[in-house]
Amino acid sequence: NVIAHFANKWSMLLLVILNEFGVMRFNELSRAIPDISPKVLSGHLKTLESVGLVKRILYAEVPPRTEYELTELGKSLIPILNQLSEWGRQNLKTVTRYLKNSQ
Repeated sequence: NVIAHFANKWSMLLLVILNEFGVMRFNELSRAIPDISPKVLSGHLKTLESVGLVKRILYAEVPPRTEYELTELGKSLIPILNQLSEWGRQNLKTVTRYLKNSQ
């Protein structure tokens, strides 16, 4: 159940980008991932915040400014995502072969 909250392409990508760039505003994240719609981006950020992986900081300014950053819990997930990514690179050909054979 816990993994389901971040085990999708957008959430994992958001975690990796926030890890790489640190604190980012919504529009910066949107530019970093041009294929994601604002609605989907907002939804994934809310989900990541609700499970404690991302922290949202709202500044009472005009216009309002909102920033996002990884929490310590989110940062602790990065080495695991890196290991998963490396496993994927090492086994891409094998997994692709199995997928082709199963069709």
